Amino acid sequence: MTQVQQVLFELESDYQGHAYHVTGNALFNALARRVDARARKQLQVSHGVFVPSEYGEYPSAHSEVGYAGVLGKSLPAVENYADLFLYRDAAQRWLLDSRPRDAHNVPDIQSHGGRLAFAPRCWFGRPENVRNSKRSVQWFVQCYVHGGHDDDVLPLDDDVLDGLRVGAARNYGLGELSLKDTQLVELDELDYSRVEDTALNLELVSPFVLESEYPGADGQDVPWWWGVDGELRRRETRLVNGEEVHVLETVDHGQVVDFAGTDAVRTAKNGVLRVGTHAKYGFGEFRLRPAKRDRVPERAVGVGGATS
Repeated sequence: MTQVQQVLFELESDYQGHAYHVTGNALFNALARRVDARARKQLQVSHGVFVPSEYGEYPSAHSEVGYAGVLGKSLPAVENYADLFLYRDAAQRWLLDSRPRDAHNVPDIQSHGGRLAFAPRCWFGRPENVRNSKRSVQWFVQCYVHGGHDDDVLPLDDDVLDGLRVGAARNYGLGELSLKDTQLVELDELDYSRVEDTALNLELVSPFVLESEYPGADGQDVPWWWGVDGELRRRETRLVNGEEVHVLETVDHGQVVDFAGTDAVRTAKNGVLRVGTHAKYGFGEFRLRPAKRDRVPERAVGVGGATS
């Protein structure tokens, strides 16, 4: 039995941190203060991705089909492997074409005495012939946790998850997250038929660590089962542990390569649980897709380090 617990937070105040996600390390440290030592040792936390509350439709790979109304403010049921990534897809394929997709790449910016933060809500003007002059879109943060080798860690209680604070300036009220929705997902009971007996691409959902300055951390090579064609884009990032800052060299997220392994279903589950150094803090998450399907048309430039 391999369970993950999906968690959806509502962003209640401005947030100072990474523009595209709340790191798993930040979420882990916020949760670690609220659980006992046993859970703290086993708990593993993904990066939290920003999700707008907007009108959408289910992508073709999803177990549901067609118009979905407003998505983003609740967690849809998970029946197949692709359902896990509905909100974790950086291309936000679930957004209706009528929605301002480019404006939903990142939250709006607010200034606090010259220090910039991301706003929990963005506003859009509307045509003069409609009743209201503007409308707002609320931002949410979706992540998931699992208990490593200890099945008793999950589920985390609502009072553990509600009211976390992440990012900088937390003492001044920034980075507050309230619990909006949560559910348990049993990975072994999902339908993986779309990734069986077919050519596959591997999409990196969070950065994969190659080198880490964290004491005792191992360096990693790019796995052999990534069919890399060309150079992968790399990015330097940091892992903060109290007053200590450790530099990480990573393969940047969002890149797509061919899958050159043999056991696709097992690899798909490992991708959800993450691989490599600092997987406990959200690094090394990936998903498998049928090759050359579900690409964003304007960005369908193939594989080999290309973004999708």
